[in-house]
Amino acid sequence: MAPTRTAQWIVDGKNGFDNLKLEPSADIPILGDHDCLVQVEAVSLNYRDLIIPKGQYPLPVKLPVVPGSDACGTVLSTGSRVSRFSTGDRVCTLFNQGHLAGSLDPKSLGTGLGGNLNGTLRQFAVFEEDGLVLAPKNLSQTESSTLTCAALTAWNALYGLRSLKPGEWVLTQGTGGVSIAAIQFALAAGATVIATTSSDAKAQKLRGLGVQHIINYTKIPNWGEEAKKVTPGGMGVHHIVEVGGALTAAQSLRAISIDGVISVVEFLSGPVVANQPTLLDTLTSICVVRGLIVGSRFQFEEMIKAIEINDIRPLIDEKVFDFQEVRETYQYMWDQKHFGKVVVRIC
Repeated sequence: MAPTRTAQWIVDGKNGFDNLKLEPSADIPILGDHDCLVQVEAVSLNYRDLIIPKGQYPLPVKLPVVPGSDACGTVLSTGSRVSRFSTGDRVCTLFNQGHLAGSLDPKSLGTGLGGNLNGTLRQFAVFEEDGLVLAPKNLSQTESSTLTCAALTAWNALYGLRSLKPGEWVLTQGTGGVSIAAIQFALAAGATVIATTSSDAKAQKLRGLGVQHIINYTKIPNWGEEAKKVTPGGMGVHHIVEVGGALTAAQSLRAISIDGVISVVEFLSGPVVANQPTLLDTLTSICVVRGLIVGSRFQFEEMIKAIEINDIRPLIDEKVFDFQEVRETYQYMWDQKHFGKVVVRIC
C-alpha cells in the first residue's frame, strides 16, 4: 500500500538555518494521471540551498517550501497515464521541472524545486513524469543524487552554447560541485584543465583528479593573466566556468581566448563591488559571456549518456549526513568543510 504521509524539512523564513524545521508528518499529494510517487533515497545540497534560508537568494522563493532540488529515489507507483517510468525505476529530479528542452522561459523559470516548488528533502514526494529522468546505470543512489544542479550546470556550461572539443582548454574556479563536475567532464572530453584554488591541500586533491595546471589565487591574485600564459602561444582558454562572480569576473576576462565562452553560473564572492567589468569588456576581450541556470531535461539525458559511457563518478564528500541532521549539513557546507558534493541520506 502506498504511503500517504511523509516526514519533510521546510524553510519558513529568511533569518538563517534556524528557519529549517522538520515536520514529522505531512500529507503526500494525491497522485495525478501523469505523476510518479517517489521514495527519496538521497539528496545533495547546493550553494543555492544554503542562501535561501539566509534570505540571500536573488530569485523568487515561495515560503514555506520544502528545500532541496537534487535527489535520487525509486518510483513506488505511477499515475494511470504515465509512460516514461515504471514501478521500481531509479530516477533523478530535474531542477526546473518545466524546462524540458531549449531555452528557459518565464514559465519554466518559475518551476525550480526547493524555491517556487516543494523540493526533495522529504521521504516521499510526487513529481510529474516530465520532471524526472532515469538515473545512470553505473552510479549508486548517493552518487546519482548529485547530478540535478551542479553537474547539469557544468554540462550546460561546456556544451550548452558551443560544445567543448578535444584539445581545448577549460578554466574552473575552486572546488565546489559545479567546478569539480566541469573538471571531470572536461578531462573525459580530452580537454586540458586549469583550476584555481586558495588551498595547497585542495590543490593536491585537484591533481588527484587529473587537473594539469593549478593556480593558487591567494598567492597569484592576477591569476587570469597567469592562466592565459600557460595556454599554447598565450592564446587563452576556450571555456571558463565562472562561479565567483563580482571578485573573479575581471580575471576571467583576462584569461579567455578570442571567441571563448565565459559561463556565469554562480556568485560565490558576493555582491557587485567597485570597478567591475562592463559589457564593453566583452568587446575588448572578443568573447561571449553568458548567464545560465542549470539546464534542460534534454541536456540532463545527454549528460547521463556521457556519464555512463565514460563511467564518470561524482566526487562526494567523505561525510554523509542522516535525514535528521539537515541543519548540521547546511552548517558543515556553509563552513566550507567539504570537498565534493555534500549528501543527505534519506533512507
